[in-house]
Amino acid sequence: MKTSVDLLIENVERLLPGHEEALMGVSVAVDAGQIQAIGPATKIAGLFDGSRTLDGTGKLLTAGFVDSHTHLVFGGERSGEFVQRCAGADYENIASKGGGIRASVRMTRAADLQQLIDSARPRLQRMMESGSTTIEIKSGYGLDLESELKMLRAIRQLSEEFPIEIVATFMGAHEIPDEWRQDRAEYIRIICEQMIPQVAREGLAEFCDVFCERGVFDTQESTQILQAGLDNGLKPKVHADELAASGGSLVAAQVGAISADHLMEVTAEGIEALKSAGVVPTLLPGTTFYLRKSGYAPARSLIDAGLEIAIATDRNPGSCTIESMLFIAGLSVMHMGLTPTEAIIAATRGGAHALGREARCGTIETGKRADLVLWDVPNEEVLIHEFANQVPRIVCAAGRIVFDSHIASIERSDLTSDQGV
Repeated sequence: MKTSVDLLIENVERLLPGHEEALMGVSVAVDAGQIQAIGPATKIAGLFDGSRTLDGTGKLLTAGFVDSHTHLVFGGERSGEFVQRCAGADYENIASKGGGIRASVRMTRAADLQQLIDSARPRLQRMMESGSTTIEIKSGYGLDLESELKMLRAIRQLSEEFPIEIVATFMGAHEIPDEWRQDRAEYIRIICEQMIPQVAREGLAEFCDVFCERGVFDTQESTQILQAGLDNGLKPKVHADELAASGGSLVAAQVGAISADHLMEVTAEGIEALKSAGVVPTLLPGTTFYLRKSGYAPARSLIDAGLEIAIATDRNPGSCTIESMLFIAGLSVMHMGLTPTEAIIAATRGGAHALGREARCGTIETGKRADLVLWDVPNEEVLIHEFANQVPRIVCAAGRIVFDSHIASIERSDLTSDQGV
């Protein structure tokens, strides 16, 4: 007698990533939000009946993307800066005149909680529909207690609305706000003694991140802030070695951070430190691309050193508005030397490691959450070759189909039969 399950995906051409390597010619049984079985198509067909069945013939099945680094909640928009950069201005010059992060801080402080939720919702929807089933979101555009809490409460509300997993990170150490530029030590005290304890009391974040960079937070300040986070149960992450070799990777290793992100300027010493401490390098090629810079992170050096890397969008209001993890994977192949297989693994399994979620998502394995994306291509090489064009056939989050390309456009159009054409 066959076992009834919620979903069967049959005759998949190729499955990636599995436990060790890609599988071919398999079917996947899903029930109660989890992957129940994976095996040869004929075997699975003899064991299970699906309440819904999807034909995977000629199609690639990947794990849902894990976007482990975003700044998705913010007030206002900064399209004017994009136009300025395209006309020749650089990011640092714009920031020195009150733009950049400081501009987003002003607009985020001015927005109320509901405005932040409403503006972020369509961004999250698009990301989910492009295949992201786990998304990390940082605060960091408030830079005072109430505004940081407002951002994190918006993230919490969004996590309750969406069927995907949303992970919150506190990042009050994103920049020194204007009102504390003459007394940065006092602002750091506020982060450590007021913001972090309150965030922890309300259970608003899992991680604490800091922008360790010259002109922002130095290595000593970054260590102090991350240690305060650890003391309050927040696991550390670091924006590291983005603009210069500022020691961020060494800080990440010292405090036992789960990830060190950006790393365009990481040194050989930094790479060795990350490896020794088991820190996941998270690379963000979309930011380099969007800012029209040439110095991409040294992905091959990190991989050749034995590190498993993650890639992520860094979706934010100013330096990267890319929301598609597939687009990021394409950039990784074009500009960082990854193979298509490595890029998909970095966007799934690597991202799960960068969030400490490798036991529940990031690969297609029995017992893991059924976060799955079915693509109308036979393999990852075709998928990456067409990274700017491909839309998922199906996105499944915890066993629930949350996007179906065959019907979603009709639902969104809100058409009725008497409207005509």
